[in-house]
Amino acid sequence: MEARVAVLAVLAVLVGATAATAATAATAATATVAEVRVAAATVGERAAAVDGAAAEVSAAALVVKEVDSLGALPLLVVAAATVFLLVRSAPAGRAHGLPRWKGSGNARDDFLAVCRELTAELVAEVETCQPPLPSSVASHIARLVEYNVPKGKLNRGLTVVEAMEAIKGHAAPEQQWRAAALGWCIEWLQAYFLVADDIMDASETRRGQVCWYKAPVKCAVGILLEMHIYSILRRHFREDPLYVPLMELFHEVDFSRFCMATYTNIVVYKTAFYTFYLPIACAMLLSGYRDPALFAKAREICVLMGEYFQVQDDYLDCYGDPAKIGKERPQHAMAASLAPRHCPPPFLRHLGLLASVRGVSLEPARAVVGTDIRDNKCSWLINTCLAVATPAQKKDLEANYARNDARCEAKVRQIFSECGVKEAFHEYEEATAAQLRALIAEVQGMPPTIFSTLLSRIYKRQK
Repeated sequence: MEARVAVLAVLAVLVGATAATAATAATAATATVAEVRVAAATVGERAAAVDGAAAEVSAAALVVKEVDSLGALPLLVVAAATVFLLVRSAPAGRAHGLPRWKGSGNARDDFLAVCRELTAELVAEVETCQPPLPSSVASHIARLVEYNVPKGKLNRGLTVVEAMEAIKGHAAPEQQWRAAALGWCIEWLQAYFLVADDIMDASETRRGQVCWYKAPVKCAVGILLEMHIYSILRRHFREDPLYVPLMELFHEVDFSRFCMATYTNIVVYKTAFYTFYLPIACAMLLSGYRDPALFAKAREICVLMGEYFQVQDDYLDCYGDPAKIGKERPQHAMAASLAPRHCPPPFLRHLGLLASVRGVSLEPARAVVGTDIRDNKCSWLINTCLAVATPAQKKDLEANYARNDARCEAKVRQIFSECGVKEAFHEYEEATAAQLRALIAEVQGMPPTIFSTLLSRIYKRQK
């Protein structure tokens, strides 16, 4: 009997141990199942991300296909895929050892040095992309940037640096470099707009060289210039509280809000915002300003300044010196081959001046500065002229505006002269400059010199 009890006791111990082991195993199995489920969810998320990336690349490829008339489709498809890879591969946040403004005493040279550093970073991102891209893509992107971005007067970008210095009095070299990086984001944006604008206007030259779309070597699609902006912001501002406000600020530049019904709306959204307000607002954010009233005052001044700047552009398009402006075209603009030959000019039709476009004549080429008259632009000049033109003059405008014909263009210019458009511009210039000076004098809470410097830079400009 005692032996049986002892055996049963041993069996009970063994069963208990086995039960404990089984319980432990069950717990472990449950944990493993949970881990597997988490892993499966992670894999699912990554798969969704990959699907999303594939969709983005496919969409980009479709966009590229639409512009296949420029040639080099295989290269363009690779470039479209790079749109996705560039932004996703950019390091989050700044690297150790912040870049520094050189402080050589020549602000333009120091600013250009920052451009070279940013370009090198963008090229390095392409070279280290995973999966790897063809080796030629990096050189193509370098060429795209060098040809289009560090050109022109660079006023928009330099304004960020100058405005921050005016606000803060003195900034550390690292802070000046970051202001320059933001300034270059604006210059990248300007370059992107100009590449697209030249295609739409069939321009021949830009900033003293052949337009990008007509360059002998088409290295990459211009849309990459816009993508570079967000790569730069991610690399250098990702860990900064300013990152979200800066991203929102750059995304306010939205062409979908344009309204062709009024010249003022075109000016506000096409020129005033990104040319004047964007640089000033970037500098204000970097300098720690958050007061909505100050930003509202800055915007009021910058919108009026942007309108003035665009009116100057319209004037120079018609009356400027091509040698100074760096933009000209031959008389037989390429747009003639792209536009319908029997289409009512929408701007004149809006004013009740119905007409149909007549045939195109191709005269011997001679340099003229702009294309606004031939391209049916809703410019300040045509608006000013129509406001004072006689019925007979309006009829002549109806017959000659928006025609790819040298004689028609000459007739429009003649009517401009008869209606005193040049004189009206000079009166507008003086009145607007006086209004801007009065608004600048009202600025409180930050140095007004950031606005007066901008005004002095554009007042009576010739290019």
